Amino acid sequence: MPSLTDTYVENRVIVNPNDANNLGAAHGGNVMKWMDEVAAMAAMRFAGETCVTARMDQTNFRRPIPQADIALVRAYVFEAGRTSVKTRVRVFREDPHTGETELTTESYMVFVAIDEDDEPTPVPELTIDTERGQELYEAAVDGEE
Repeated sequence: MPSLTDTYVENRVIVNPNDANNLGAAHGGNVMKWMDEVAAMAAMRFAGETCVTARMDQTNFRRPIPQADIALVRAYVFEAGRTSVKTRVRVFREDPHTGETELTTESYMVFVAIDEDDEPTPVPELTIDTERGQELYEAAVDGEE
């Protein structure tokens, strides 16, 4: 059975001019795309199957990510149903010179595992077998971290 910590995925994207809005910060649509991609990677790592986006809960944009800064996207699976996978995804602004980060955006997403006929397929049971896994689970459930 896959462990919660095995599903943890992070990716970094430098905010280039083509990613920015007219205010010189990452366009919200690009941020949501990056979130969807990283959360899908976590879901597929867990399920061992292709996963498609079923729902994106309220997305909170707390602050912008300026052009030339880095968008650090982190996601992990914290719950699983019969064919569905719930992920927590958070985005941070990372200063490329210092590595300093601050939370910019967060959401919860649900994916459905599908088989080769594009039909929903069962996913394994999620286990939490480390202290870090328990911390991540509690952070997802409590909306903290």
